Amino acid sequence: MTEVRLETERLILRMLREEDFEAYAALSADPEVIRFLGGKPLTRLEAWRHMAGTIGHWYLRGYGPWAVEEKSRGQFLGRIGFHYPETWPAFELGWTLARHAQGKGYATEGARRALEYAFTEMGRDHVISLINPLNVPSIRVAERLGEKVEGRTELLGSEVLIYGIDRDEWRASLA
Repeated sequence: MTEVRLETERLILRMLREEDFEAYAALSADPEVIRFLGGKPLTRLEAWRHMAGTIGHWYLRGYGPWAVEEKSRGQFLGRIGFHYPETWPAFELGWTLARHAQGKGYATEGARRALEYAFTEMGRDHVISLINPLNVPSIRVAERLGEKVEGRTELLGSEVLIYGIDRDEWRASLA
């Protein structure tokens, strides 16, 4: 498998590494961070399994979530990338950042670069983001990306909004 690495002005999107685990476990255990992602903080073992599954997604699908690293300090900030496991409604772009990294535009910056990659390098026609209706900050990120509400679905026992954007809509937003 070829490692895919993306960069933005402030961020590096790269494969997860074993040395990311402490920060990944802290992210996964923070009730504020995961309140809209199942709502239950993960134990260290659950975080390990989740991280391993995230890495495995790359091997099974050829894409997945990247680790988000701040360029200037090399600090792990969270994850941004693609998710499309069995039973998922469609090819999803998602983002989860540590509390200290929220509100600084990192999610929009990284997700915008990932969306560009999906449409230009991966040849995707449509990308969705599944967002809890109460998760106002993530809704704002989706809207900044040009995504619009396309419907609702139940996911892992919770109702979520389906935001989405087509490649042609994305191209038009760049003009």
